Order: sequence, then C-alpha cells, then structure tokens
Amino acid sequence: MSGMSSDQMQLWDAPVRGQSPIDATVVIPGSKSVTNRALVLGSLATTPSTLIRPLVSRDTTLMKSGLIAMGAQIVEEKVSANTEWRINPSPLLGPAHVDVGNAGTVMRFLPPVAGLVNGDVSFDGDARSHERPLAPVIRALEELGVHIDHKNKFALPLVVHGKGTISGGEIDIDASASSQFLSALLLIAPKTSQGITARHIGGALPSMPHIEMTVAMLRDFGAEVEVDRKNNIWKVFPSALQGKSMVIEPDLSNAAPFLSIAMVCGGSITISDWPSATTQPGDQLKTILTQMGAEITLNELGLTLRASGKIHGIDIDLHDVGELTPAIAALCALADSPSHLRGIAHLRLHETDRLDALTREINALGGNVTQEVDALHITPAPLHGGDFKTYDDHRLATTGAVLGLVTPNIRIENIATTAKTLPDFDALWTSLVGK
Repeated sequence: MSGMSSDQMQLWDAPVRGQSPIDATVVIPGSKSVTNRALVLGSLATTPSTLIRPLVSRDTTLMKSGLIAMGAQIVEEKVSANTEWRINPSPLLGPAHVDVGNAGTVMRFLPPVAGLVNGDVSFDGDARSHERPLAPVIRALEELGVHIDHKNKFALPLVVHGKGTISGGEIDIDASASSQFLSALLLIAPKTSQGITARHIGGALPSMPHIEMTVAMLRDFGAEVEVDRKNNIWKVFPSALQGKSMVIEPDLSNAAPFLSIAMVCGGSITISDWPSATTQPGDQLKTILTQMGAEITLNELGLTLRASGKIHGIDIDLHDVGELTPAIAALCALADSPSHLRGIAHLRLHETDRLDALTREINALGGNVTQEVDALHITPAPLHGGDFKTYDDHRLATTGAVLGLVTPNIRIENIATTAKTLPDFDALWTSLVGK
C-alpha cells in the first residue's frame, strides 16, 4: 500500500487463544447504519432530536461533521455514562466543504442533502472514495433538477450547487451496486416539494435489510412511506419530519468477530442489549452461526452464543447480508468442511475489493480460497503465520484477528483502520482473548 503513515505501517500481533474456551460478556458500540441515518433525519426534522449512545467512530464523525458544515446544529453531551448527540433544527446553508473519508453512507447520503442547501457544497474524500460508485445518485439528483459539477466523471470530487429546495417527483434508479443509492434518495424525500417515487430498475438489490431500515426510520420520524416490493417501487410523501429521542442499537454486524471467539475457541460469548426485533442485517448471524454449529439464546440480557470450537462449513447466499462475509469467511477457513459464499459480487465495490482481498490474504497464510465474480469457495487448510494486509478495510482487519485466535504469528497491518466502526477494537479484543 502506498501513502501510508508510519502508524499504519506498524504490524499488530494478533493475540492467540487456542482451544481455550471463553466465557465473557461484550458491550458493542452503537450501529453505524442507524446512527448515520438518524443524523440525517434529525438534521432535516422540524423539532429537536436526541441520539443516545450513538456510535462515535470515523464514519459517524464524518457524517456529523458534514452535516454541521452545511449548517446543522449538533451538540455532544455526556449524560451519566452515555454520550448523547442533540440535534436542533436550523437552516442548511452554503458554502460548505464535506470530507467523506471512505464512508459509503457519507458520500452517498450527503450529496442529496446538499441539494436542499442554499449554496454550494463541495465533496471530496480518501483516494479510494474517488473509485467507489456514485453515478446513480448523481444522475438521479440531476434528473430531479439539482445542478452538480462533477466534470462529467459521475464520481468524487464534486460540487453540489444547492438552491434550498428540490421539487422531487418520479425517478428510476439502478441500486444493484449499493442499496445506499436508494436510501440516499428516500431519506431526503419528505423535504422535497412533491415527495419522491423511486423505482429500482437494475439487477437484484443488495442488502435489502438496509433499505428496510431506511423505511422504518423514515416512519419513526413521521414520514409516510408506501412500498411496492413486487415492482421495486418506494414512494415517500412530502411531510414535516418530527425529531425524536432514540437509543442507538448496538452494531450487530460488529458483533460477528466477537461471537467468532466462542465459535473458534469454544465456550460462550454474550452480546449485551441485542434487540428482540431489528432491521439490522447482523441479526441474521443468529441463523448463520447456528447452521455452523453454534447454540444461540436471546433474552433480556442479550444474545448468548455457545459453541464447542468445532465449526461446520456452510453453503449460503449472503447477498442481503454481504457485510457479514469477511467474518463468515474467517470461520469457513477454520471449519471442518468446505464452504461456498454466494451472491456477493457487490462486495468488490466496498472499502476495497473484498472478495479479492479475502482470497489473497487467507491464501497467503496457507488457506485454500478460490473466487468467482460473485462467490468465494473456501476449503479449510492448515494455516501459518504471516503479515495480513487490510487495504484500509476495517472488516479485513477483524478477519485477520479471528484467524489469529488459533494461528500463531499473524501480524495485521493497520489495525487502526477498525476505528471506522469499532473504536479501540484492538484493546477490547486483546482483553477478551487474553482472559
């Protein structure tokens, strides 16, 4: 990797636990997906909102800073042991500059918000952000009358010339590369003059739970939404969003590596405050890990996973829960039979090409992974130590940590990239694995 700081070049020795059963309870930070949607909706609402226990990470800080740059009033307070973000309605004004980093939600959700700004808003981010797909959002906004200067590249960097209002209307959009394209339009739809009717016209929609999350949260903030799943049409009517006070759920996808400790080493892990009902894709870990040999119970204390340390291979379509793929892939590399992870071509467009990166890095440790355009085929093989590259991808970093539970001498490059969604991951991981 080029252009890395000395801190990033440092290698982190993944702690080894071996087949020593664990018995621990873990508190997972709040959901990035819920936090960032709540920040947008709260900033567009007509009354104040309070986000209790939001995720404070690089991605959410970038979202918060971007909204503040456009005029939103968001204040952080400490109430008892909890962080709270208070959002007060205020006019959105330019000029402003937004740094998206390499956060998909920021680079896709905030340009539509910028169309509601009275003034110019420029967007730029990390080098990888220039390569990530953004064209469907740009084209949709241009069809809705928003003037965007992107030098005909349909990518970052760009400038949105906001006029303070968007008329809205009917729009066709291909969101087959990312569900965020559709969510980005739905989130601003109540603030448009006519509302927005969005029809998905591409291939199969990835990460449907994230679209369901967007719809549910719009309704929580008072929007009227009609969904025609048969014809892939979402209609959001114009309305005044109402602020709300909400406790942010723990990020269930980020629970995957911690649940993996019991899967790999045996014993039990409890994730505190696991919701009884949720739209988060990570909730499907209950079903997936049960198929791979776990016993799972859910009660008022949270979710508890018990396992023997013997992992079964799996043949599964992860199209709707693609973000779980790196964690599942690590378990598959340590399983007792081959696995096939399918329907995940869209992961090639994430923080890095995750299918290629997982294949490359697991194989570099002695693994046996082959890839297709939309699948990984993993045959367990004896692993050995080595340097595990992360490509500035937080989920690659946690994958290496899981492999390191029973594989000595794995050194992970740039473990700090986990701060994107899991601040202080390395310290928490070490404290658990070392017990």
